[in-house]
Amino acid sequence: MKSKAKIAIIGGTGLADPELFNVIEEVEMKTPFGKPSDNIKITDFNGTKVAFLPRHGEGHAIPPHKVNYRANIHALKELGVERIIGFTAVGSLKAEMKPGDIVILDQFIDMTKKRELTFYDGPKVVHISAADPLCADMRKWASDATKELGIPYHGKGTYVCIEGPRFSTRAESKLWRIMGADVVGMTLVPEAQLAREAEMCYLSVSSVTDYDVWADKPVNAADIIETMKKNAVNIQDILKNLIPKINDDRSCECATALKNAEL
Repeated sequence: MKSKAKIAIIGGTGLADPELFNVIEEVEMKTPFGKPSDNIKITDFNGTKVAFLPRHGEGHAIPPHKVNYRANIHALKELGVERIIGFTAVGSLKAEMKPGDIVILDQFIDMTKKRELTFYDGPKVVHISAADPLCADMRKWASDATKELGIPYHGKGTYVCIEGPRFSTRAESKLWRIMGADVVGMTLVPEAQLAREAEMCYLSVSSVTDYDVWADKPVNAADIIETMKKNAVNIQDILKNLIPKINDDRSCECATALKNAEL
C-alpha cells in the first residue's frame, strides 16, 4: 500500500493538544495480533505527515502490562511507517537526572515477566541483534533538537523496564541502580525490540517525572501526572524542532535488522 505516513509518534500525555496535530484521517486497523491500542490518526504536523497512536488508548484505559505492543507496531508498519518516536514517563535512578529533565535513551534492561516479546514465535525463528537497540540517527537528531531549545537533557541513558502496573519496591529500586540503570519505566519493552524486528527506526524520549523509591520520598501517580503536565510544553517543543531534522536516509542498522537474523 502507499505509505500514509513515514513517521509515527507513540505516546499520549502532553501530546493531545488539538493545535499540535491537524488530523487528516483516522484509521481503524486490524492485525494478526489483534487490534492496536486505538485508531491511528494520520496528521499534518507542520507540513509533514505523522501517524499518532496513544499507547494506552483513549482515556489512558490500558495499563502497561496489557498494551498490545505487537498489534501497535504491526499496524504502524502496515501504514508505511519507517520511524517511530516513542514518548515515555520515567522515574529517575540517578541524582543528576532530575524531575523535568529529558533523557534520550540508548539502552534498556528487560525485567518484564509475561509479555509477548517477538513477532516470530515459530516455525520461523529470528534472533535480531539488540546490542544497540535504539536508532543512533534518531537519537542524534533528538539530542540536537533538545539542546537547541535549552531544555535540560541527557544524551544517553539506560532504561530498566519493569512489568508493572505497581511501582518498584525500595529493594528493587536499589537493585536497578546496582545494575547500572538510569531510569525505570513500564513500556519500552517490547515496543522498541518489536520495532527493530520490523526494521523500523525507534527513538525513545523519556520525561523524568520523579525520583524512584531509592530516594526518600515514595513515588505516587498524582506527582507523576503533575510533573507530566509541566513537561508537556517541552515535549511539544522538542517535537516541533525534531521532526524537520528527520530525513529519508536510512543507512542505519535498523533498516536491515533481519539480515542474517533468521536460523
